[in-house]
Amino acid sequence: MTSSIALSEDDKTAFVRDGVLIRRRLLHGDRLNRAAALIDGWYRHQYRAAHLTAYTNRTFAPELERHPDLLALFHHGGLADLARQLLCPALFAPVTTAQVQIRLPDAAPQPEKAMHVDGVACPHLDAAELRTFTLIAGVMLCGLPAAEAGALHYLPGGHWRMARHFATDWRLGDGEQTPPDVAAQPGTPLLAEPGDAIVMHHLVPHRVAANTSRVQRTMVYFRIRHTDHDRLALRALRDPWLEYLSLRDLAQHYTPADHRL
Repeated sequence: MTSSIALSEDDKTAFVRDGVLIRRRLLHGDRLNRAAALIDGWYRHQYRAAHLTAYTNRTFAPELERHPDLLALFHHGGLADLARQLLCPALFAPVTTAQVQIRLPDAAPQPEKAMHVDGVACPHLDAAELRTFTLIAGVMLCGLPAAEAGALHYLPGGHWRMARHFATDWRLGDGEQTPPDVAAQPGTPLLAEPGDAIVMHHLVPHRVAANTSRVQRTMVYFRIRHTDHDRLALRALRDPWLEYLSLRDLAQHYTPADHRL
């Protein structure tokens, strides 16, 4: 492992506190350029405006979700190493697909995503269906480091609040994605440049707004599942450290500072 990938104790403490790790310029060079060129080619030749809502709800470039140049971003770009360190000694299931998310420029009529936790009460799915996971990792392929440029907005520490919500106020089948106090939060924008990466706890609420810049923003995401996630999924919504064995002791000694969330 390189020094940019190895997690320090401060990194682990920050992840317990915020549920998020950001690595600047984790990916670069040919690996990043090949992936960016692949998506750019798809957009120029295969993108269909009539499918914009479906792309936004699921993935752009669905034909490329298993392409080796996209999967290499995860497996050979440092993201897999970060995931292993956060989940050790547990393992994660094979990561075999990528999700591409593009925010079109110039405030295109593209659906916005309200504050949510992935896989819970998705508007395009049955509310009683869970499609959760353990971690999400993403890398910026192109775009501007600006909040108004279609940035991901996440709620640092929101995984603590969501775990309490799932434990006390929520039942499987509820239609609301987040409680009102979380839904009202603007979130912190990910001000990323190409090659910057984010690793985020599944329970961290996040949203995506319109891109009013003149530059397209493209992110590639990977969903990481603890090997026993299917059995643990419902419990993991209520216990944020159930699948993070190496972080449980650290988390047990941490008290969230913001009791408003």
